[in-house]
Amino acid sequence: MSGQAEGSTTGSAEEVPKYRYNAGLAAEIEQRWQRRWEELGSFHAPNPAGSLKGDCPDDKLFVQDMFPYPSGAGLHVGHPLGYIGTDVYARYHRMLGRNVLHTMGFDAFGLPAEQYAMQTGTHPRTTTEENIERFLKQIRRLGLGHDERRRIATTDIPFYRWTQWIFLKIFNAWYDPEANGGKGKARPIEELVEQFESGERETPDGRPWAELSTSEQRKVLNEYRLAYLSEAPVNWAPGLGTVVANEEVTAEGLTERGNFPVFRRNLKQWMMRITAYADRLVDDLDRLDWPEKVKSMQRNWIGRSYGANVLFSVAGSDQRIEVFTTRPDTLFGATFMVLAPEHPLVDELTADAWPEGVDERWTNGAATPAEAVAQYRRQASMKSELDRQENREKTGVFTGSWAVNPVTGKQIPVFLADYVLMGYGTGAIMAVPSEDQRDFDFSQVFGLPVVRTVQPPEDFEGGAYTGDGPRINSANPELGLDLNGLGLEEAKRTMIRWLEENGHGKGTVQYKLRDWLFARQRYWGEPFPIVYDEDGNPIALPEDQLPVVLPEVADYSPRTFDPWDADSEPQPPLAKAEDWLKVELDLGDGPKVYTRDTNVMPQWAGSCWYQLRYIDPDNDERFVDPDNEQYWMGKRPAEHGADDPGGVDLYVGGVEHAVLHLLYSRFWHKVLYDLGYLSSEEPYRRLYNQGYIQAYAYTDSRGVYVPAEEVEERDGKFYYQGQEVRQEYGKMGKSLKNVVSPDEMADTYGVDTLRLYEMSMGPLDTSRPWVTKDVVGSHRFLQRLWRNVVDEETGEVRVSDEQPDEEMLRALHKTIAGVREDYSELRFNTAVAKLIELNNRITKNYSSAPATPRALVEPLVLMVAPLVPHLAEELWSRLGHEESLVHGPFPEADEKYLVEDTQEYPIQVNGKVRSRMVVPASADRAELEKAALADEKIAALLEGKEPRKVIVVPGRLVNVVV
Repeated sequence: MSGQAEGSTTGSAEEVPKYRYNAGLAAEIEQRWQRRWEELGSFHAPNPAGSLKGDCPDDKLFVQDMFPYPSGAGLHVGHPLGYIGTDVYARYHRMLGRNVLHTMGFDAFGLPAEQYAMQTGTHPRTTTEENIERFLKQIRRLGLGHDERRRIATTDIPFYRWTQWIFLKIFNAWYDPEANGGKGKARPIEELVEQFESGERETPDGRPWAELSTSEQRKVLNEYRLAYLSEAPVNWAPGLGTVVANEEVTAEGLTERGNFPVFRRNLKQWMMRITAYADRLVDDLDRLDWPEKVKSMQRNWIGRSYGANVLFSVAGSDQRIEVFTTRPDTLFGATFMVLAPEHPLVDELTADAWPEGVDERWTNGAATPAEAVAQYRRQASMKSELDRQENREKTGVFTGSWAVNPVTGKQIPVFLADYVLMGYGTGAIMAVPSEDQRDFDFSQVFGLPVVRTVQPPEDFEGGAYTGDGPRINSANPELGLDLNGLGLEEAKRTMIRWLEENGHGKGTVQYKLRDWLFARQRYWGEPFPIVYDEDGNPIALPEDQLPVVLPEVADYSPRTFDPWDADSEPQPPLAKAEDWLKVELDLGDGPKVYTRDTNVMPQWAGSCWYQLRYIDPDNDERFVDPDNEQYWMGKRPAEHGADDPGGVDLYVGGVEHAVLHLLYSRFWHKVLYDLGYLSSEEPYRRLYNQGYIQAYAYTDSRGVYVPAEEVEERDGKFYYQGQEVRQEYGKMGKSLKNVVSPDEMADTYGVDTLRLYEMSMGPLDTSRPWVTKDVVGSHRFLQRLWRNVVDEETGEVRVSDEQPDEEMLRALHKTIAGVREDYSELRFNTAVAKLIELNNRITKNYSSAPATPRALVEPLVLMVAPLVPHLAEELWSRLGHEESLVHGPFPEADEKYLVEDTQEYPIQVNGKVRSRMVVPASADRAELEKAALADEKIAALLEGKEPRKVIVVPGRLVNVVV
């Protein structure tokens, strides 16, 4: 499904004019100007300090793309969408005179290179660096205005030296919840030691700090550190030889990469105490200019819940089971309890024998509770957390023990079930089947009672009722507790007060967020800058011993283990580097032999802070100079917003990184801010999620994909080698055989045509279909633009000093005003439409004239420059300008040509454009306010409520504050 460019160098029988703009001429222009930009250092952004020091204007802009992984598969046309978008934005602002930092690096540690190393013996660095070169060759061809001096890769030893340094800062820090006005902050571990030494803080056993041995002191401090070791249940994939994150496990319990089985296993792992920052990570989202969808995803992931911890006594035992619930008002409806299979009380609660008359559905056919529990725990260990959370058929087993509901006094059975996870709350729940669907489904499988505590509406059809209503069946006069008739919030407050007064629980806050599992059993990753003493205590290496460089190993495969053997342990590849593993060091108490850590950091590590290294890429003294960080990322002056958190000015990437990467980056950044290394509180002040380029794919009668480029369309049907095929629409990829290479498009039309087409396809934040035959439309626009400036036969410039008429000047300046606004708001598709419209008017009026007015074509060339920079530079040069247009000027609209009988006003709600209106140009403030509030979209957003105030800026906008 391809189209032929007008005047392209192939497949045309016509006599092609010598100076026609086609793929051949485009390639020559593009290569020449890319060399010229490199010679001039056109995209070099000066720093206030250090090796890149230069004159730094106050007006700066830091634009960043999400870190790409250098895959060996190469790019398809979907990959550059965001890169071209940020380049257009950066080029526009550079033309306005701003100091623009825009570069790109590589998130280069990754499992594919390691798997290839296992198969072939090729060092992962060799594969990675080859992939980087392949990637660079492709993106450089796109003409992206990157400051190449700032390019980094996470696998560069000078880069991961500072990744290790940051880890040490996190390791040597603790979180003081009382600091920062009660909001909490990280403090150096030395300050905690001072508290223990002075007696301000007691040791766990009450002994003076000085009486503890060095090993005992280390154990105490490890309980406070932000990076700590913990025995944690993990997803172990023997086939990959490593732990994988929950997000890397499919619903079938297999690894996302390779489809290897995953087993749950307790391993000692590095953890990051990100939960200490949960409140700040939630609350500070309100300070960020991010898509609301992403903010919601982060809030849901952190999962801050207000509720109560409730204590259930165990019948015939002194043991009590603690549960967290967001709905303590439903406690009267708790008819059974469920524990996660990993809960530490399971062994103690497992009875010796089944109670008399036990329901057979509760036993899984086992002879004893111990047999049933062991069998069930083994089955649960084979499931991923994602699989366990899916609302599928409920499974479980009775422990043989009973708990006592504190408000009813009734005994309720205690089950194990894999839909309860240790990662949230306490790993145990009070099951209220009347108001929770998962509990209801479980109750139906196991024949458990359902007691309603919230009155459903009359038309309710049964099952779990999750809506609101008055409390019912929720009173116990003997205990002085009556919730009947109360609404939700009052019932919750009343129940929490009763629990606290009677010693059965207390109000509390819980989070879904768990501490970050920060270790992988791989080779290709950052080594930990940690050694272990003879007691197994982790000790930070001195900073002068960084970097800890990956050693050479003969075999990159891990030593796996038997998942059913409790004594079997996995051995990462680094365990084989015996000469590296043991090291003699003097860490303050004489030379001793220490053991290095054989795990490596996860791939997230480098991407947590790479924006800071872009700022200061070759600084050997600091990970970033404070002056440079303050300049590029510091908080803005008060006039830009009193609560500005600082950070990168614009961060563009896919929504698939909306949670983990962004959450982890924010956590690292906040720790470094707390410790005084940064002036900005957040890494990314503005986030923009670009959409995706999708493509049509085709399957034959067998359902097999056929090459999309060989499919022909006839009469609305599609054919491959004469056979009809079925069209479908999906993500571009090799498996669908619908990949289109950017190199192919550049060869056929030129890079500027590719750039223009990708920006014109639709709004940058939405997905759009790639249609190769439509690329020719973008190419023809550039050809018409070229002809308006250059004579195709002679190559001479065909411009004059003739002044355009007022109608053309109005069209020009209206386009300038519109394009400036579109570029500023990343509305590149509408900017393209305006430029095409203007060029068409120029073509219509002057194609038959001997020349085109310079007053029209020069502003037009400048306006298209961010989109098609090579062609624009060439035309600008031919128009007689010796200087590159990279740094402007960008045309400014003359207000006198914008005055019309009517005027279009953007209408903002809380600073965001939500609608537009056209009003008489003479409209005063009152008329503008009235028209804005009457707008259909604005009225819908107000929902009949009065706005707090309406700000009218005559001639510019109306902002409704709600």
